[in-house]
Amino acid sequence: MIKILLLAASLFAAAAQAAALKDADPLRAKARVESYGPSQLNLVYDLYRNGLKLGQVTDTFNRSGTRYTLVSETRATGALKMLWPGNIRLESTGVVTPQGLRPTQFQHARSDAPNKLATARLDWKRRSIAYQYKGKSWQVNGLQNGAQDQLSQIYQFMFAPSVPADYSLQVVSGRDLNDYRYARSKGGDIQTPFGTLATQQYQRVMHQPDEKAITVWVVPARNNLPVQIRVEEDGVTLEQRLVRASVKG
Repeated sequence: MIKILLLAASLFAAAAQAAALKDADPLRAKARVESYGPSQLNLVYDLYRNGLKLGQVTDTFNRSGTRYTLVSETRATGALKMLWPGNIRLESTGVVTPQGLRPTQFQHARSDAPNKLATARLDWKRRSIAYQYKGKSWQVNGLQNGAQDQLSQIYQFMFAPSVPADYSLQVVSGRDLNDYRYARSKGGDIQTPFGTLATQQYQRVMHQPDEKAITVWVVPARNNLPVQIRVEEDGVTLEQRLVRASVKG
């Protein structure tokens, strides 16, 4: 009888421990997600067009639990404000997962052209994207794991557990879905708000000469913080250079 009671007690204890572990796992997983990457970012970049200063880009990231909001606002400065009084606003919202950022909505807006608001809603269960632009709506299927939007792709470098030297992903803009591939190489030393730091650069591998060229310089010592971004298209080069940074969490 005593052996039976001891056996029953041990089985009960094992079951209780397993149940406790099962219940605790989601909490531990959530805690791991919340502890990875910053909780807040406030970054200011000087923006150059073909080498001439055009304005500034202010990027802010805020996380509450596993939900995040990422906003990028571009404004002209100086005399150029007379020619371009409006601003461009990109917004990415979604969740932070163990694999990094998982956007659920992306918006591209211009203050001087509210009718050009473009919205993309990512449905991960159905693997589809619902677009809205200028009163039109359409859907694109084939959303793949790890897909990012036009804005979140830059900050995925900070939140992914690791980024391979040959990095492929889908990128969702306000109106379409594209396959991107980045190749990593040494980016050299760059002056940053934290001093001169060694960088790595991720350069988009292009298959057609008219594709948009993108290069992102990140600082491994600062959790892959993007300190310089260059976009080349149709003979125009836009470059962002980080000049102020506040990182929390």
